[in-house]
Amino acid sequence: MLDGKKVLFSGMQATGNLTLGNYLGALKNWVSLSDEYECFYSVVDMHSITVRQDPAVLRKRARTLYTLYVAAGLDPEKNCIYYQSHVSGHAELAWILNCFTYMGELNRMTQFKDKAAKHADNINAGLFTYPVLMAADILLYQTDVVPVGIDQMQHLEITRDIAERMNNIYGDIFTIPEAYIGKAGAKIMSLQDPSKKMSKSDENPNASIYLMDDADTVMRKFKRAVTDSEGQILYRDEQPGVRNLLDIYCAVRGISPDEAVKEFAGCGYGVLKEAVGEAVNAILQPLQKRMAELEADKSYLDGAIRANAEKARYYANKTLRKVQKKVGFPERPR
Repeated sequence: MLDGKKVLFSGMQATGNLTLGNYLGALKNWVSLSDEYECFYSVVDMHSITVRQDPAVLRKRARTLYTLYVAAGLDPEKNCIYYQSHVSGHAELAWILNCFTYMGELNRMTQFKDKAAKHADNINAGLFTYPVLMAADILLYQTDVVPVGIDQMQHLEITRDIAERMNNIYGDIFTIPEAYIGKAGAKIMSLQDPSKKMSKSDENPNASIYLMDDADTVMRKFKRAVTDSEGQILYRDEQPGVRNLLDIYCAVRGISPDEAVKEFAGCGYGVLKEAVGEAVNAILQPLQKRMAELEADKSYLDGAIRANAEKARYYANKTLRKVQKKVGFPERPR
């Protein structure tokens, strides 16, 4: 608890360009949480370097992601929005947690296996211990709740295991985090292969809608979206392409699938695709306008980055000093 509120932590990697799926599945919902929770939102650039990055590109993408957080409606005065690399406590706590994490636990992490298969030429130790750094991210702020998707539940579980292990040895050090169960974010699938999630790393540019795509590009991608030969607009598993378009439309418009199906009764797929494209453009264009305004106001963003880094460091150091004392490190001179 912090100032009478439960603490919520989340973050996104500063790699690739954010997609409509990232926005509707997570970022859009974060905006509504700051009244109920004390929120820490990180640009997790330390996690990004488990895969080789161009330094200049990484810096630019980190800045863009930070700006997107704010443009999407996250107020940097109500939320702590910061770069992970600006808070050294993440790395310091991760080392300590590494010493209380078992090899067998890390060997069971399915994301390591998946990423190792994709980056066989760079299976580094950071990729292997990635879940420990994620545990440090969460535990550093005495986090109560973490919004996670199914693919991240393993990482939250190992975080809880490490925290409970250290609490059992040293007493009450960490808050044991819970999965955030709130309004589910929309699960948006690829426009070209609706059996897999829309991804910022998809090699097919027509598979994903990126938040900075212009209106013509958005419309063109939706017109090329995969549907089927059935010719009827129904919300069912047997029509994954049509279902995905309806999911996007419902998430953007704030309506139910039943309402959407009624709206498009008797229409062809071309009408559906155009309507979805128009609805998406209606939310992306104001976001892009706000992005441009923020990018032009460098001093405002720089001030927010500086102030939030100081806030994050303050709370991180409170936990870090406590842990260092518990494990037996000498007190640091003031």
